Amino acid sequence: MINRKIDDLDLKILNILQDDGKVSNAEIARKVGKAPSAVLERVRKLRRNGIIKGYECIVDHKMLGRALTAFTSIRVEEGVGATEVGAKLAELPEVLEVHYTAGRDSYLVKVRVEDTESLQATLAKFGTISAVRDTNSTIVLTTVKESRVIPLPTNDE
Repeated sequence: MINRKIDDLDLKILNILQDDGKVSNAEIARKVGKAPSAVLERVRKLRRNGIIKGYECIVDHKMLGRALTAFTSIRVEEGVGATEVGAKLAELPEVLEVHYTAGRDSYLVKVRVEDTESLQATLAKFGTISAVRDTNSTIVLTTVKESRVIPLPTNDE
């Protein structure tokens, strides 16, 4: 369910920003048919309300020597609802995502490293966290789709 504070204009602005985070305020205004000052205030409100969390630069991980992507399921011994291990995992620079999960495993972690030797070293780091009991990694062969964009339907669609 979409936040009730978000209207159709906000959704249009969010779609534009998700497509290109560096788009100018004037270009957004042109695309949505509003004054730049009105659009700027909308974007500020979306940031203030925590809907826009920030902007990021997407780099080609292979060009930067991080050709291997792996997903690791991690089983831990910590209290139900405790996420201290997750916080420790998140501190590692090769860890891109940490998800606390329901089920047999406690965490699903996305890792980007140079090669299998680097993955082995990363798994060894996981093992130094005292509550970690087991890991199971899946190495990605090809990424078909990877995105952080959330499609936001507007009344125009």
